[in-house]
Amino acid sequence: MDIGINRSRLFFASCVALVVTSMTFAIRAGILNDLGADFGLTGVQLGHVNSMAFYGFPIAMLIGGFIYNQVGPKIMLWIAFISHLLGLILTMTAGGFWGLMISTFFVGFANGSVEAACNPLIADMYPDDQTSMLNKFHVWFPGGIVIGSLLGYFLTPMGASWQMLIATMLIPTVIYGFLIFGQKFPKSVNIESNTTTNLSGIITPLFIFIALCMTVTATTEFGANQWVEKIMGNAGAHPMILLAMTAGIMATGRFFAGPLVHKLNPVGVLLVSAIVSALGLYLLSVVTGPAVYAATAVFALGICYFWPTMIGFTAEYIPKSGAMGLSLIGGAGMLGAGIWNPIIGGWIDTAKETAVSAGLTGDAVDLAAGQSTLANLSIFPMVLIVAFGILYFMRNKIGPNATE
Repeated sequence: MDIGINRSRLFFASCVALVVTSMTFAIRAGILNDLGADFGLTGVQLGHVNSMAFYGFPIAMLIGGFIYNQVGPKIMLWIAFISHLLGLILTMTAGGFWGLMISTFFVGFANGSVEAACNPLIADMYPDDQTSMLNKFHVWFPGGIVIGSLLGYFLTPMGASWQMLIATMLIPTVIYGFLIFGQKFPKSVNIESNTTTNLSGIITPLFIFIALCMTVTATTEFGANQWVEKIMGNAGAHPMILLAMTAGIMATGRFFAGPLVHKLNPVGVLLVSAIVSALGLYLLSVVTGPAVYAATAVFALGICYFWPTMIGFTAEYIPKSGAMGLSLIGGAGMLGAGIWNPIIGGWIDTAKETAVSAGLTGDAVDLAAGQSTLANLSIFPMVLIVAFGILYFMRNKIGPNATE
């Protein structure tokens, strides 16, 4: 590593940028009801607004994956900074559905630019410990969700508007802009930076398989978390506390991921995660009251390692894909979640109509709709159990350390 590069500062800047990314998810999840009430939006329309964040993300990662070798992480982080500022300000000043769609897209584009820049940057700075350091970096995704959730929990009762909650994210945005200002960045010494080689690594059965799995792991994680207030608001537990609790467990698990990854290997971690997350979603679909907190803990443990371990698997076992591969894997995850968000919103609307037709009223309608939606979501990790089970046995057959 070039002695002119402050590796610790760049890693810290990356973490703060990821905090902004995750705060956008947490705070948006907490203000969906306010947005629906203020602008008269249905569940499907709110799903489309949510989807803009998930669509902006993969578009940024797709572009970032193809230009990373040419422009490097520094320019991409500045693009993220500008897009965050623009997206947050436009959200606060939005006047309706289309204003929210456009502003949320910019926020998603900023979030994707952070991942497209920082995942390969960290893999390049820590070549001998990629999966563990990527897990430590991704500690700050749930870390930011804790921050955003607690801000919503404490500020909303004090009369803070949803616009004020959005404004809180400007603070860490300015901080990471300051941290990257004037810094020297590495030049892809420890990751594959030849575009032709990257493409040869991407056009492989293993990469395509992992990309498809990433769409399902991301939907498993974000499908419940992004709709926590709508789905769990009447289950007998505070939605923002559930979101903060989930994120706290995820952050702790990711921080101590190193020994687990080395013991089970990444594929083993993914298989166990799929099993536990399926169990967690099932429990959430049938319990109410204090038991919801226990079920949430199970679900949090299940989804904890999905995102960083999928990125780490790609970096370690498909090294030819380089920064382009890391960006496309992350983009696939957000694209999958984006496609499913309006569908999840439709599930909620349909389940409410069914509950009303069955004679339910008041909070019982929302509870029945939430539990029905969670039961539908449990299908995703069940698919992953089969997929990662097959991958686990195939990797053991050819050798767990074999690369492509």
